[in-house]
Amino acid sequence: MDALTSILSAFGLSGSAGLNAYLPLLIVALTARFTDLIVLKEPWDTLEHPWVIGVLAILLVIETFADKIPAINHINDAIQTFIRPAAGAILFAASANVITDVHPAIALILGLFVAGSVHAAKSGLLRPAVTATTGGVANPIVSIIEDVIAAVISILAVVLPAIMVAMLIIFTAFVVWWLWQRRDRALA
Repeated sequence: MDALTSILSAFGLSGSAGLNAYLPLLIVALTARFTDLIVLKEPWDTLEHPWVIGVLAILLVIETFADKIPAINHINDAIQTFIRPAAGAILFAASANVITDVHPAIALILGLFVAGSVHAAKSGLLRPAVTATTGGVANPIVSIIEDVIAAVISILAVVLPAIMVAMLIIFTAFVVWWLWQRRDRALA
């Protein structure tokens, strides 16, 4: 059962990194430092260092504000195209690291793919559609929703991985349904 929950946790954390790179990293770092819910092995235990936690907190504040400002949020998404998948790879490898059967390269690739896919959907489909339909007015609201989703998924990935996967599936289904409805309205 430990192997399954670790894999579910790894998928949830890397998926939330596709929405916000620093939030799940900070949640994992703080949880590993102050609780026994996560025990990070080398080299991932570096996340627990106070300086790393401080830098993650500063980067989270910067990214949070940059993502709320129309036009700057698209520049931020372009920059985050490299950072979010890397964060997802780190989170997947760090949380799947408790399983010795998963090769680190495979864990990194899976995390990169999961976070990269979520980021591509966010910055390539969802955000441009919101910007086009609302003139950028709704971008801060959508960004806040994304941050809340990333936080909830990250916390659930640490505490209750199975529930987190169900929420991730429901959220993905909602985004697909919303995009489908939008396309149908555009065709009509």
